[in-house]
Amino acid sequence: MFEPHASLDRRSTLGLLALLLGSPAAAQSALTGGGVENVRQHGARGDGKAIDSPAINRAIKAAAKRGGGVVLVPPGRYLSFSIRLVDNITLALSAGAVIEAADPDTHGRNYDPPENYMEEQFQDFGITHVHNSLIYADGASNIGVIGPGMLHGVGLDRDGPNDRWWKHENFQSAMALGISPRELVLRNPKEAAMVGRGNRAIGLRDCRNVQLRDFTILQGGHFGIIAHGCTNMAIDNVVIDTDRDGIDVDCCRDVRVTNCTVNAPKDDAIVLKSSYALGRPVICEDILVQGCKTSGYLMGSLLDGSYRKSDYNIEGGGVLGRIKMGTETVGGFRNVRISDCICTNSRGILVGIVDGGTMEDVVVSGITLRDPVNAPLFVHHGARMRAPRGTPVGKIRRVRFDDVQASGVDPRYPCGVEGIADGPVEDVTFRGVDVTSAGGGTAADVARDPEYRRETSLEVGYLKTLPAHGLWARHAKRLTVRDCSFAVEKADARPTIALRNVQGALIDGLMSSKPRDAAVSAKDSSGIAIGDVRVRA
Repeated sequence: MFEPHASLDRRSTLGLLALLLGSPAAAQSALTGGGVENVRQHGARGDGKAIDSPAINRAIKAAAKRGGGVVLVPPGRYLSFSIRLVDNITLALSAGAVIEAADPDTHGRNYDPPENYMEEQFQDFGITHVHNSLIYADGASNIGVIGPGMLHGVGLDRDGPNDRWWKHENFQSAMALGISPRELVLRNPKEAAMVGRGNRAIGLRDCRNVQLRDFTILQGGHFGIIAHGCTNMAIDNVVIDTDRDGIDVDCCRDVRVTNCTVNAPKDDAIVLKSSYALGRPVICEDILVQGCKTSGYLMGSLLDGSYRKSDYNIEGGGVLGRIKMGTETVGGFRNVRISDCICTNSRGILVGIVDGGTMEDVVVSGITLRDPVNAPLFVHHGARMRAPRGTPVGKIRRVRFDDVQASGVDPRYPCGVEGIADGPVEDVTFRGVDVTSAGGGTAADVARDPEYRRETSLEVGYLKTLPAHGLWARHAKRLTVRDCSFAVEKADARPTIALRNVQGALIDGLMSSKPRDAAVSAKDSSGIAIGDVRVRA
């Protein structure tokens, strides 16, 4: 049953673990503590032909039976369906080890079935479930996936059914029909077709003490990594090259995403959410995203070093590949810091609330944006309200942008703050923000009155060209713009800053292409204080 060369002796195992775990001492501890299970000793072949997930899961069970330990994946290509992590297990991917997601159209629909059927599904299918993943954990503690090997999502789906909730026309609840939520969902042919298929590389729910580091994901399905309701999680030095979401942190607490590189031309690179996937509103809080690089180049061209441009252009907005916060927001956000990141050839940083919930105490600092395809920095409040009936409109307060450099900016899209009449955005600060755009705005652009949408998703493309070249703000309170520079490469007829329905703003230390009396336009606004404005040479 087992190949003689498949096993590793103690010395070889110790050497591999020293590389994977970071030190010989850690490797020795693993060997003498919880122990090591080599997946080849449990029948995995690693030949890219045999389905190896049963053997990998046997190795995990064997390690768990002893109280936990390291499950070692030696070099090889391991074709797999769902791999289930449990308490006290670290899956260690050796250099040259690739776990490849099996294709259900070729190898059968053998991924674990979706687990989380609810009366109403306020988020897309892909966000609702985790069991239909290449690797997943549900309610596990002290777990990890470490590199330097790879997950290759060849057989993972990148799309799935949409949401299903009371605001949809002809919506009927399972309760009203007298059937279970699962029965109702499976009446939908699109949802029924998802059973047995996988749609993400790593899915985590209600886990704690999680470590994901030093591995690579190529083609991660709908999500490279998605975590719901997890606490004390570290994602470090992970490289993701995919064509949907890279890293999603949803309803989690105490999460560090550090030193990661994510290329995601057709969706968001790193995104924070607070969805209803746990069946209740849960805040996403105490989150750090630091030292990461995001981009929107053609999938695969990050790993091969060619950095080829993608022609993806959804709704005329170009590629994505950005850092975002607030696709789903019912639980809200608190205490978030995004710092020291580089974003190239992607959309800008977008944060906001659209489904109720409160966003507060957010700091974005030390960011370099090069060639963003839309607004470099934007705060958006809307009232889509994809949430249970009666959920109140949300709030946004205390958001700060510090020390941000943006160059190659599309002149149509300045930085922005867009609230709603019954939910103005409060206490947003731009400080030390330096933006250079192509300029060229016309008198017609100055005269534009951008469309106002109360019921809207987080995206702001509907605003189209804005009547300012530096910063646009509407329905905001207590806005601060201090020590910022907004430059244009050719003459622009628009003011540097345009304010509409703003109550209270301080603008000081502004470097503008316009003299003081032409730098700021304010309409239907009050309490606007303009201090030092200098003309940029």
